Amino acid sequence: MLSCAAATAATVALHVHAVGTGPVAALVREGATAVAEVVLTDDPRRTRQRGPAFLGEGFAVPARVEAVTTAAGRTRVRAPVVLLASGREWGPLLPGQRVGIRGRFGPAEPGELLTGVVLVREPPRVLGGPSWLQGVAGALRAGLRRAADVLPPEQRGLLPGLVVGDVSRMDGRVEADFKAAGLSHLTAVSGANLAIVAGAATALARTAGLPLAARAALAICAMLAFAVVARPSPSVLRALLMGAVAALALGTGRSRDGVAALSVAVLGLILFDPGLARSYGFALSVCATGGILVLAPRWRDRMAGSGSGGPPAGHPHPWLRTGRPGVRLPRWLAEAVAVPAAAQAAVTPVLVLMAGQLAPVAVPANLLAGPAVAPATLLGFAAALVAPVLMPVARLLVRPAGLATGWIIEVAEHAAGLPLAVLPWPAGLPGLALLAVAAPAAVLVLRHRRLRWVAGALAAGALAVVLLVAPAVARWPPEGWLLVVCDVGQGDALLVAAGPGRAVVVDAGPDPVRVDRCLRAMEVEEVPLVVLTHPHSDHVGGLDGVFRGRRVGAVLLGPGEEGKETAGLRGDPARRRVVRWTARPGMSWALGPSRLTVLGPPEGAVPARGGGEGTEVNNASVVLHVRWAAGAALLSGDAETEAQEELLRRGLPPADVLKVAHHGARRQHPGFLAAVRARAALISVGAENGYGHPSAETLTRLNLLGMRIHRTDLSGDLAVVARGGGLAVVSRGR
Repeated sequence: MLSCAAATAATVALHVHAVGTGPVAALVREGATAVAEVVLTDDPRRTRQRGPAFLGEGFAVPARVEAVTTAAGRTRVRAPVVLLASGREWGPLLPGQRVGIRGRFGPAEPGELLTGVVLVREPPRVLGGPSWLQGVAGALRAGLRRAADVLPPEQRGLLPGLVVGDVSRMDGRVEADFKAAGLSHLTAVSGANLAIVAGAATALARTAGLPLAARAALAICAMLAFAVVARPSPSVLRALLMGAVAALALGTGRSRDGVAALSVAVLGLILFDPGLARSYGFALSVCATGGILVLAPRWRDRMAGSGSGGPPAGHPHPWLRTGRPGVRLPRWLAEAVAVPAAAQAAVTPVLVLMAGQLAPVAVPANLLAGPAVAPATLLGFAAALVAPVLMPVARLLVRPAGLATGWIIEVAEHAAGLPLAVLPWPAGLPGLALLAVAAPAAVLVLRHRRLRWVAGALAAGALAVVLLVAPAVARWPPEGWLLVVCDVGQGDALLVAAGPGRAVVVDAGPDPVRVDRCLRAMEVEEVPLVVLTHPHSDHVGGLDGVFRGRRVGAVLLGPGEEGKETAGLRGDPARRRVVRWTARPGMSWALGPSRLTVLGPPEGAVPARGGGEGTEVNNASVVLHVRWAAGAALLSGDAETEAQEELLRRGLPPADVLKVAHHGARRQHPGFLAAVRARAALISVGAENGYGHPSAETLTRLNLLGMRIHRTDLSGDLAVVARGGGLAVVSRGR
């Protein structure tokens, strides 16, 4: 132990010294701009750059600087960095490629073993291609993506993620469902994938009659090939080393010790790359493997009753174990339950430390999804191998793989939608300390029969309250709803009733997953009209979620902003064909119980006499008046003082409900607020946002005008409903 600690400390010291000294470190300290030659060390990862302007897209590119050119001349170096680049030219680059860049050097995050980050705004100058090995791996990955194009969108995005960890096309809703259901590890290629590939290779070698040593060699070669195609992520490296140690033990005929193999793999990787010690992904992988090795066999034997005295010989049901009271599980079922349960128990402390949550649904979700992982992985990997030469055969192979991925998607969706699928828990060290107290207490309760009965009764009662009583008390969607303000964080997404299963969507919020979940909760299957009030990302960034599985009739855009606002309409043919209109005052639609009328923006630009960046765009927001038999609402987008003053000058129809402009920001015209004569004010705002929304001044004005204030950051989704001949506001709660 002392030797390992000393070796690790020495390795860390050498790495820290290497990244903190040299010409690149000097450029980082100065914040200088320089020309450099870099070699990519991993695939460019797509990132979304959100700001006050329209949604942009960029890439985070792990790389190694090998030469820098400054006023002093060209210097050869070797420094790890991350490039923060923009431009679609970065997407197709592969690990191992050498490119020339010009960028500004800056410091990395504290604790990262990086010399710095480089902000690059120019396209890369390709100076050399990748190695033949990386080229082959890139061709195989691209071939799998092309072969998967025959599958439905959700499946075509998930299959490459299951097989080789390529999540570049993974659907946002599926990704969120996987996270909530505890299935995210399926798209992080790890030991399970390598075990499937190595097992298939070993089975083929055994069928061919190869000796033990040849089987082990073939298994190692298969794992190496798979690791190259899947990219050597921390979990892949850990599994590769551990699998190689196990294969060597198999080939030499020595007994395999899983814990020893895991220890060797972890120590070797930490010595090779000390930065892995700070990787939550690596910690989750190691803990899950350790739980499976240490806990799963004991739990399996206990559930199956092994060693506790089986039934007498000739018993008609030999899988019934009666050494202890109660019926025991069949051994295969006990193992199927024990493996995900042990893995989840082992990673729970890391999840609490990292995210502050518990996922009790993860065990049954993994149990149901597990049988589909192996066929999807093997068929997908086979399709990747044959795609470059026989694409029709690859497409035949991905079709049954698509059925397997479809099953996993269904499991994730239903598991994520269950009540109490994710339990909130304090994050960080306080949550870890609470877990350290709660876990032993739970074990003590489960070990005593009477306490188990009491705990089971309490749990059943709590579950009954959640499943039966809560929906009856707070039904959602509420009956007779007319308008819903979705809780999408810092942004706007509103639904206007347009008949059974139909709604007009006014803005789409910043996140496709959150707006899609709101539409699903409101049971909306058709959207006759989408209104994008203005092209800021907190209003249009979630547009993909509106189109997900729904028919969309038309999109209404603000004047002069068609190019920006429709950027999210270009990819899918269904979106390219959607009808697009430009908003003009006086336009009107009668849809179901609602009549919508465009009040603004007025013809011509509204001058901005103050405010910050984006004020002119905010003043061009589409403003809608919505009337129902029971009352009316005014939806003001992000219109600021100048636009509100112009609307006031032109005349405002009264409304019972006001959707407060710009998330309750300070720039509100007092006369505009008073002229609406609303009784309720709805504010769509994110909790603890960095903009100070809603402002205390705006809240004071609304209170003085007698409006009752409802906020999504405090109350969750807000619904305007018809009650007693008028309108009322109900909330879903957070």
